[in-house]
Amino acid sequence: MNEENQPVEFPVDGVLDLHTFHPGDVKELVPDYLDLCRQHGISEVRIIHGKGTGTLRRIVHSILDGLPEVTDYHLASDPKGSWGATIVYLSLE
Repeated sequence: MNEENQPVEFPVDGVLDLHTFHPGDVKELVPDYLDLCRQHGISEVRIIHGKGTGTLRRIVHSILDGLPEVTDYHLASDPKGSWGATIVYLSLE
């Protein structure tokens, strides 16, 4: 939400940068974003959680472990964010 408590739209392009969101929103945000990606036919998503202490990465991975539409995920390679990002593969069925 923006300052006027209006929903803020962001692009569904297969990249979710969590730096722009409140950490408390991640548990709802990640599944919702992945669902939108599936609706748009996007089967590979990069979630940028940052390197930091690893807490946010662990939360994201825990969420991914519980989603049946996630077929696989792994930490990104160096050009795509290294251990500060996770690549997620989704079933489109």
